[in-house]
Amino acid sequence: MAAAAASAAATGPVPFKDVEDDGTLAAAAARAPLPKEEFGDLVAALPRKEQFLDGRFYQGFWLPEHYAPGIIAFQRRFTPRTEDVVLVSYPKCGTTWLKALAFAAMTRAAYPPAAAGDHHHHPLLRLNPHDCIPFVEDFFTDGHEAKLDMLPSPRLINTHTPYPLLPETVTGGDDGCKVVYICRDPKDMVVSLYHFMRRLQPDLSFAGVVDSVADGTVPFGPMWDHILGYWRASISRPDRVLFLKYEDLLRDAGEHVRAMARFMGRPFSAAEEAAGAVASVVELCSFEKMKGLEVNRRGTAGSYKSMPRDAFFRKGVAGDWANHMSPETAARLDGIFRDRFRGTGLTIP
Repeated sequence: MAAAAASAAATGPVPFKDVEDDGTLAAAAARAPLPKEEFGDLVAALPRKEQFLDGRFYQGFWLPEHYAPGIIAFQRRFTPRTEDVVLVSYPKCGTTWLKALAFAAMTRAAYPPAAAGDHHHHPLLRLNPHDCIPFVEDFFTDGHEAKLDMLPSPRLINTHTPYPLLPETVTGGDDGCKVVYICRDPKDMVVSLYHFMRRLQPDLSFAGVVDSVADGTVPFGPMWDHILGYWRASISRPDRVLFLKYEDLLRDAGEHVRAMARFMGRPFSAAEEAAGAVASVVELCSFEKMKGLEVNRRGTAGSYKSMPRDAFFRKGVAGDWANHMSPETAARLDGIFRDRFRGTGLTIP
């Protein structure tokens, strides 16, 4: 039923989980090798570091080894559409919340959030946000990139790829797609990443995660370069790159949902404002609402080292780092990022 509705939809975004394969994936797989085969030799020759997610150093960043071939394929092969919106985050910096808010705001005509009490009506009540918006690292690594072509426009897609590694088709020219980026206090990211990865590696060392952030080898790091890439792009191309802070969203989600909807080309009308549409989107996507849904408490998400869905909903707060790290560790991280951000105009949080 849901898949049929998605296929019949005139415009997107639609939940990618609802889009049925019409044979496109099998045909594409028969024509082209998987990225791990096509780029395997290239990745194998890159500098490597063993850690909680083994990394390969590519064009200035430490990519998770498993995803490196897919990211290279994405960089070289992705063809955006003008109306596409790429949601980007550093891992554990609000990805799930950003996906939910962007999806709810973009699809509110087809799926009014105020009517979301019907579990068969709104996708976010029956699907995890990661089942609504595709993570390109998964799609390209698994050889499923052809499914992106099956999605109607405008498409919402998600990646952790650093700005310098994005396809030139995304970063170049004036007719490319738009990018929404979210960042977070690095100290809270460390805590969130630690708890997340412990679901797979119970003996993971907190100090080891801190050290990997401090020396820049954390997956998709250096984190400071990841953040600065999008920060600078948002200054030089404000019509193409929107830069958000997790802490600002927590303080006033409504204001930033309005800004995001306007940036994505779906501004809220005066009538919608009067009807409370913004508040409905915020409520539908609230941490408490999302965490309490059965679909987000059972099963797994992701194709690589499938993670329990409840791992994506831990606390959803700012400042939890104070409960996990010493003042000395906090000062160490603050000092590193303060030095890296000096002169850029960026402060976090």
